[in-house]
Amino acid sequence: LALAVARPATASPRATALSAVRHVFVLTLENKNFDHTFGPSTPAPYLGQTLPSQGQLLTQYFGIGHQSLDNYVAMVSGQAPNPVTQADCQTFADFVPPAPVLDPSGQAVGQGCVFPAGVPTLMDQLDHAGLSWRGYMDDMKTPCRHPALNAHDDTQSAKVGDQYAARHNPFVYFHGVIDDDAACKSHVVDLTQLPTDLASAASTPNFSFISPSLCNDGHDAPCVDGRPGGLVSIDAFLQQWVPKILGSPAFKQDGMLVITFDEAEFGATASAAACCGEAPGPNSALPGINGPGGGRVGAVVLSPFTTPGTTNTTPYNHYALLRTVEDVFGLDHIGFAAASGLRSFGDDVLGAGAAAPSTSATATTASASASSSPARSLAATGRTLPSVLVIAAAAVLAFLLVFRLVRTRRSV
Repeated sequence: LALAVARPATASPRATALSAVRHVFVLTLENKNFDHTFGPSTPAPYLGQTLPSQGQLLTQYFGIGHQSLDNYVAMVSGQAPNPVTQADCQTFADFVPPAPVLDPSGQAVGQGCVFPAGVPTLMDQLDHAGLSWRGYMDDMKTPCRHPALNAHDDTQSAKVGDQYAARHNPFVYFHGVIDDDAACKSHVVDLTQLPTDLASAASTPNFSFISPSLCNDGHDAPCVDGRPGGLVSIDAFLQQWVPKILGSPAFKQDGMLVITFDEAEFGATASAAACCGEAPGPNSALPGINGPGGGRVGAVVLSPFTTPGTTNTTPYNHYALLRTVEDVFGLDHIGFAAASGLRSFGDDVLGAGAAAPSTSATATTASASASSSPARSLAATGRTLPSVLVIAAAAVLAFLLVFRLVRTRRSV
């Protein structure tokens, strides 16, 4: 008798934590130090106190450079600062050389703002994997809005009725995005589109990046329209938008929201602090201009899979966040997200009930019958289907051996 025995499946080392997440939201704010934002006298009690009580506070989360743009670029590509991105690209200049030359760390050698199409990005990875993504830009109004190539960036300063900043929109700094205008306009949209997309899990992108206006992200204080700006306006913005995300079907099903800052307030020595073994790229010896990094900013992680009211002292930075998103969706690590020793979020962040769901990594609604499926019932016993088949096969073999032994003895 020949028996086909299935081998037990080997679990991914990150499966217990990250495979539960299928919708990632990243909301990036501007230029605040950890102690100011999350200290006892914070001007933003909703961000500094209420949201950490609902999720987890990462107390050792760092920016990777100064000033703004290099941090945003790093979040979606793993590319390190260069002298032009460190100056926030006052001119929307093409990267030189135009044909990418990548060093062994995946860093584009040269300088400029708009990276060549051959530089790997998270957006390319998601597209190739058949996953959805969108950037939601507050006050952008026109989809995929950016300055003309090699022209002055007229969004560097806020205006009444127009407080959009291109440098806080990482997607438009990649030819792989802006060269296809129709695709860019469908992916990089005004923030007013978000409530419509949140209406169902199916219409919510797998990856959503939210960038508030120059007032709502705390960059300006006071704002050109008379609002206070800073952390006060940040808190007002978050109180309006975070409940919409947390109440959405996608978030409740399998979401993760990360709220952080691009960099610490520039100037003091501590604002250039770094973590996680951050190394300089080939183009700038000091990513933080005055030091190796972008300073300690902190982050709040909210998810059905985080334990409310917890804090985490594990060091993370923007490269680690990119690596986390890649691990969520089973993608390769690009740029400095692939750095040796860099950690993505794990059970320390997402350890509360993070059992891998039966749904695939697409923006689809979970089947109502999934919880009663045979595979799920077996999982509840702590055994996978292949392991049960092994046990059953062993029992059959044992029975046949005993049966044959009895027959042999009777014949004697």
